[in-house]
Amino acid sequence: MQTVPVVRSTVPCVGAVVHDSGRILLVRRANPPCPGSWSLPGGRVEPGEDDATAVAREVAEETGLAVAPGRLVGTAHLDAPDGAVFVVRDYSCEVIGGTLVAGDDATAVGWFSAEDLETLPTVEGLRDILTEWDALPG
Repeated sequence: MQTVPVVRSTVPCVGAVVHDSGRILLVRRANPPCPGSWSLPGGRVEPGEDDATAVAREVAEETGLAVAPGRLVGTAHLDAPDGAVFVVRDYSCEVIGGTLVAGDDATAVGWFSAEDLETLPTVEGLRDILTEWDALPG
């Protein structure tokens, strides 16, 4: 008897790694997955968008800031609630304008130090993956 591999659908997503004076920009998620947890700003890539457009849009929607996306920092694969897999490509971004304010998918937004990440209720594995990518603030 052959086993048939389970094929899970993937959902393309982007995230922003934004640093400012030894801190990193995080949003407290308003919606699943992980509502109430702090995470990098980001979300799904809409049909017809490239990653740079999607990450700039998501950051503006969630934080009020305009960013210039830069290099790919890393890719994370996260389980989606419906059995799919979120494939999140995280990009280094530079703030180029805007005013910091929590947007539609966030209940709060702020800048945090590496020390803050030790006690902040973040999405699972955030500190570990930022460490692996050499992307912790400071």
